[in-house]
Amino acid sequence: MSAVQALKAARDAGVRIGVDGDALTLDADAAPPAAVLDLLSRHKQGVIALLRTGSDGWSGEDWRALFDERAAIAEFDGGLPRASAQVRAFACCVAEWLNRNPMRSPPGRCLGCGGSDHAHDGLLPFGTEPTGHAWLHSRCWDAWHAGRKAEGVAALSSFGISVRTSQ
Repeated sequence: MSAVQALKAARDAGVRIGVDGDALTLDADAAPPAAVLDLLSRHKQGVIALLRTGSDGWSGEDWRALFDERAAIAEFDGGLPRASAQVRAFACCVAEWLNRNPMRSPPGRCLGCGGSDHAHDGLLPFGTEPTGHAWLHSRCWDAWHAGRKAEGVAALSSFGISVRTSQ
């Protein structure tokens, strides 16, 4: 069982769950079943990660909802097999994560290598953020972007979202 399933079981049992620091807060009209409390205890950190709002303003539940929505659209409206729909949905989530978690660097410094502008490989702005760009050499962009995508994949994985996600 996963944190997503533990959260669903608690909600199905009428438990309202919140986060207070590193603790879960539980509220219910009747005492929850011991099995539900055990699930929440075993998956506490994962449940907290799902409920806590990140610096991008979204919780794990928000990311899960985006994934589920994109997968459903690709499968039911787009006619893709479920596995292909999930791959497409995951790619959409990674792109959204990158958009919601931009990187900035001061002009004149490459975010990839830390180097300065070179005559043979000038710094180029990446992104259109009103607060600044990520400045990169063209030779640094591939590695930097791959690293950023890996950060997005890791963040989504912490919410139980991957290309192998199924429910």
